[in-house]
Amino acid sequence: MAKPHACTDPRHHVHDARGFVAAVERACGERGLRLTAPRARVLGLIAEAGQPVKAYDLLDRFRALDDAGSVAPPTVYRALDFLLANGFIHKLESINAFVACHHPNAAQHSVPFLICDRCHSATELEDASIVAQLDAAARALGFAPQAQTLEVHGLCARCARAEERATAGG
Repeated sequence: MAKPHACTDPRHHVHDARGFVAAVERACGERGLRLTAPRARVLGLIAEAGQPVKAYDLLDRFRALDDAGSVAPPTVYRALDFLLANGFIHKLESINAFVACHHPNAAQHSVPFLICDRCHSATELEDASIVAQLDAAARALGFAPQAQTLEVHGLCARCARAEERATAGG
């Protein structure tokens, strides 16, 4: 049995937003990319959120930090596009929200996510064998996969325990 990867920790995987932004800044320098101030701010807000965050929530948080409060939606969307394209964040399509990817030095990669429908936590379940099995199954059907994000919805361990207690007590 494979040893669980650190990414399967049920807590959000980015615990130090400033450190994460600094790591992404270093990765951008190594790759010849430019992490502008708006991009860094959006990235920091995603990392600070501790759970998936929607674009308009990011816009509201960005505006709250901006002295003039005049940040337009395209600023946030352009930052999200850059961060997604370079593998610094992931988009959870089923809930239309974004989470930080904890390996800023890695190329864009396929990742299964476990999404709690109660507390909205998202656990990046980094398991190369799951990704490989999905890829192989698709190719066996003649399908040429280009990207994959598997999203599994349910209850995280904490919420499942709370539900069990509520059911047992009620």
